[in-house]
Amino acid sequence: MPSCDVIIIGAGAAGLMCAMEAGKRGRRVLVLDHAKAPGEKIRISGGGRCNFTNRSVTPDNFLSKNPRFCISALRRYTQHDFIALVEKHGIAYHERAWGQMFCDHSAQQITTMLLAECREAGVQVQVKTRVENITQNAGGFQLDIGQEALSCTAVVIATGGPSIPQIGATGWGYEIAKQFGMPVVQPEAALVPLKFNPDMLRRFQALSGNALHVVASCNGQQFEEALLFTHRGVSGPAILQISSYWQTGDEVRVNLVPDQDVFSILKDKKHSQPKQELRTALSAIFPKRLAHCLCEDAQYDGRLAETADKKLRHLANHMQDWRFIPSGTEGFRKAEVTRGGVDTDGLSSQTFESKTVPGLYFIGEVVDVTGHLGGFNFQWAWSSGHAAGQAV
Repeated sequence: MPSCDVIIIGAGAAGLMCAMEAGKRGRRVLVLDHAKAPGEKIRISGGGRCNFTNRSVTPDNFLSKNPRFCISALRRYTQHDFIALVEKHGIAYHERAWGQMFCDHSAQQITTMLLAECREAGVQVQVKTRVENITQNAGGFQLDIGQEALSCTAVVIATGGPSIPQIGATGWGYEIAKQFGMPVVQPEAALVPLKFNPDMLRRFQALSGNALHVVASCNGQQFEEALLFTHRGVSGPAILQISSYWQTGDEVRVNLVPDQDVFSILKDKKHSQPKQELRTALSAIFPKRLAHCLCEDAQYDGRLAETADKKLRHLANHMQDWRFIPSGTEGFRKAEVTRGGVDTDGLSSQTFESKTVPGLYFIGEVVDVTGHLGGFNFQWAWSSGHAAGQAV
């Protein structure tokens, strides 16, 4: 007789959601995790407040080789369902810009809530446990954990991706998929800062710490949020969002002043204050250091009166359509999530079970579905975990 019905590997958002749902159905469920405590990524998310979902979730908020794969799970367990669970446990929360939902007090409240639901459903959670090997047999699967072997009829891989390796994240889930002959879409860092090439870094490094409201675009996608200059390049919500669509060699375009007409401002100042320097005039629009850097970047300087309107327009266009080709990203260490993962072609969109290996399931970040910034990746964890929990 198997040790239990279901073993879930990964005690994060998706794994705990799946466990509690399977447990409610009377399944004997064991959750294993190599970390010292459950929900490590939950704990550090949202600045310690956990952006646990978004008020407005649609399939358009997710990237995947198959953009329709996420629809079924998102429809069957919505953001409203998770908000209702949060309210059931008396967790105070608030809504920020763009529909982002945060705990008022601590991200740990979300993990505590999930663990309470798991206990009520009879789920066992075992941490500091590393699965060394998984093999399939006639009755299901055998998992080797050190000197002990566990057996079960179904295995759920909820190990996430390699983003934020400092908390123990790895690509182990992809190795399991490949072991069982399942295709994997190349994993890449997503929701991650972008780096400047050495020349750009030399010109803009002094701006580290400066932030402004922008519209950033790349590959047909655009996001209007904050941009932050860093000591390696650029970050901030607008850049993190765009990074999920960026590929090596692609150009990123940024409107640094989306709410103003820079040319009209400069032309008016040319008539009212003709002796004013260009960089001084721009300081009324941008932080002083940024105004100076942009003038140098556009190779324009001098007094307004000495600058032809054609040059003013060119300078304005440079600032409202600033373009650069990043040298790369800051990688998985700084990435909030992973783009790519277990190919959805090999999974059922209803149950998340492998189409070729009965009893093997993949959920959450390990799957090739990546959400936008703003609570969407947590919602994917809840929705995919719930779908698999109803099936295992």
